[in-house]
Amino acid sequence: MRTLKETAMKVLVIIVSYNFERWIARCLHSLRQSEHPVDTLVIDNASQDRTVAIIEQQYPEVRLIRNQKNLGFGGANNIGLQIALREGYDAVFLLNQDAWIDNQTIGTLLELSKQYPAYGILSPVHLTGKGDQLDRGFATYANLQSVNHLPGSPIIKAPFINAAFWMIPTSVLRMVGGFSPLFYHYGEDKDYINRLKFHGYLLGYSSNVFGCHDREYREVSRNAFFRSERVYLLSEYANINYSFAKAFGYGVLAGIKKAMQSLLRMKGKDTATYLGIAGQLVKRTSEIARIRKETSYQQANFIQP
Repeated sequence: MRTLKETAMKVLVIIVSYNFERWIARCLHSLRQSEHPVDTLVIDNASQDRTVAIIEQQYPEVRLIRNQKNLGFGGANNIGLQIALREGYDAVFLLNQDAWIDNQTIGTLLELSKQYPAYGILSPVHLTGKGDQLDRGFATYANLQSVNHLPGSPIIKAPFINAAFWMIPTSVLRMVGGFSPLFYHYGEDKDYINRLKFHGYLLGYSSNVFGCHDREYREVSRNAFFRSERVYLLSEYANINYSFAKAFGYGVLAGIKKAMQSLLRMKGKDTATYLGIAGQLVKRTSEIARIRKETSYQQANFIQP
């Protein structure tokens, strides 16, 4: 009889860290408790705290890669995705550094990914750091009201799920690739989901397993708002589900329209900011066009082993 170790699907958990110290114990302990065995890879983006020392001293099972500079979320994750392909893993599980999972999450999502191969990404239900209610963002895009009223289906399709907890079979990575270099930090997950859908995959979550995401909601500053606007317009311009002309309209022309609307409201500073965003997108047109073409092909873009 084959043992569990011999038959279990190989899963590489990838955590991109930057000043991870605050969450290390909860995050990595949850992986130690996983009923399904995992290999854990932490890719550190030049943390300034004790992240590296703590992992080296207290978590010998964790494979640690130390970047000399901050490569951003997508760039660092791509290192792990490439390793997963090169070393023959069956799936990867992307886990935020400020997050942790219940002990059945990995095994449940793996089994569901085998049963429902049309789903390219599966996630658990996202809870707050306290674990007593739904994460606000997750509740919004999953159209849920309460953790006490979750759907009973094995998998629930969703239009978007952020990348705090993503289970991705490596067969999907070979078709869709890794994260686009167009995005440094923020927007990578939106772009990836756009590409996932282009290549015919669905996105969903299981209501039977849970992950806690310890992120605080604060009043949105002006800088944060325009960063989200910049990322959104870039993701629209890069969206390969649109023709190039339509993407140009939803990205560049939409930015100009927002500038004109701000001008009519006598908000000169906002007008200038939107025009600046549109101008930056125009300057990146050749790069965006090239990557749109590359990502339209079924191949391991950006993570070729």
